[in-house]
Amino acid sequence: MRRTLFAVLLIFAAWANPASALDRAAVDKLAFGDGEEKIEAIAALVAEGDPKAVLVLGALLEGELQTSGKRVLIIKGTEATDALTGVSVTPVPAEREDILVNNRLRGTLNGALAALKLISPERTVRLAAAKELEGSADAAMLPLVKKALDKESDPAIKPLLEQIAATLEIKSGTKESRLAAIRTLEQSSNAGAKTLLLAVLEGEKDEDIRLAVEKSLLAIEGRLAWGQRAGLMFAGVSLGSILLLAALGLAITYGLMGVINMAHGELMMIGAYGTFVVQNLFRAHFPGAFDWYLLFAVPAAFAVSAVVGMLLERSVIRWLYGRPLETLLATWGISLMLIQAVRTIFGAQNVQVENPAFMSGGIAVLSNVVLPWNRIVIILFAVAVLALVWLLLTRTRLGLFVRGVTQNRAMASCVGVPTARVDTWSFGLGSGIAGLAGCALSQIGNVGPDLGQSYIVDSFMVVVLGGVGQLAGTVFAAMGLGVFNKILEAWSGAVLAKIAILVFIIVFIQKRPQGMFAVKGRTVET
Repeated sequence: MRRTLFAVLLIFAAWANPASALDRAAVDKLAFGDGEEKIEAIAALVAEGDPKAVLVLGALLEGELQTSGKRVLIIKGTEATDALTGVSVTPVPAEREDILVNNRLRGTLNGALAALKLISPERTVRLAAAKELEGSADAAMLPLVKKALDKESDPAIKPLLEQIAATLEIKSGTKESRLAAIRTLEQSSNAGAKTLLLAVLEGEKDEDIRLAVEKSLLAIEGRLAWGQRAGLMFAGVSLGSILLLAALGLAITYGLMGVINMAHGELMMIGAYGTFVVQNLFRAHFPGAFDWYLLFAVPAAFAVSAVVGMLLERSVIRWLYGRPLETLLATWGISLMLIQAVRTIFGAQNVQVENPAFMSGGIAVLSNVVLPWNRIVIILFAVAVLALVWLLLTRTRLGLFVRGVTQNRAMASCVGVPTARVDTWSFGLGSGIAGLAGCALSQIGNVGPDLGQSYIVDSFMVVVLGGVGQLAGTVFAAMGLGVFNKILEAWSGAVLAKIAILVFIIVFIQKRPQGMFAVKGRTVET
């Protein structure tokens, strides 16, 4: 990668000024001087701003810069080039000496190369260089940074260069230039600018500069505070979307059917392992289409969890309707069996599910706020699942049957609704949605046999708080708990936040047992 970049910049240098040569004194110091002289030579080459310096400094960094008498050569394989003029040297001198590079010099070379990339004709190279120099630029780079800033027009790169130039001016400029630099940094929302200004404030004697720094700090801290609030809200919505996915299935199996399913978390875990299996199949047989494996993992996770759920309903739960304690104990025992089965098949260690390429990285909306793509996709996925569940329950024959059985099982049976079959399909639907939640969870963390244990209590809290059998209540409760939990975590820590939320729900249910949204319509106690 570095060799390719050097080649591109060398072509650009030849196009820009084919007859130019580097400063002889700087090249001689670089080759024959002591440590301090080498650093001065690097600074001189950077200040000169000749793209050909990239080739020389890069060769020194890679151990390809050598001396032969008084000549400085770049040796690449069996070819030699004069470092000063760029002219090919033939034959290659037999007697040559390496130029040693210590750690201090290596660090200076890395910074110098990053600075010289600012004048590259390639936008991506300039942007990467500006980001690299944002917190590590040296005062000797200021002339080149200003030169690059004068020529730069890209709206993403120019603000970075302005901040780099302001940072360097504060360190070594006149009073007027330092005040101007402080005013430039005042427009920044970067935490690095705050750190720099705090350092200036700590050791500054000039009262005018101190006042300017204090004013700039107030402005920067205000923007950073808004960034922190935005990040906190996004984290809350992200957690709420995960709780929503985890609770949607439970809203059907518990809210609509009245079954306390303690194996709900393990159904999520099965969906996550289903995603893991599909990922491995794609990696082994379709590596070129790996980024599309989620298109197959989502229906696979739903199907496998739904089948397990329907088998569970047919074999165990259908005999325990109306007996909540027995149902709780039975499903808890089944959850332990499922955990042990997964440990036997996949092992006790966590397994890793890799994100597709489009879910890697994130969007930097502010300098201190990065929105990860995997979280954004999960939020959108939760919205899509919620919409499909709502359409299923309100616009399909199965949804009509489910609502009828929920409101009055005896009357629904009298008018021909196959209640036993509806129970099986409803439980399968809730279990399948739990599998979708597991698929989503696999994209933000490792998958293990105990995955579902972390979400079962939270899922029940969401369903109870929102109102038993109410999708709208599940949505409001999930999002409210997610945001409230993140706010409390930032204020008091994760443990106290969990305790506070649990106390809140207990008090709320005492005052309003039906939850946020009560079931409408007539029901018959059986």
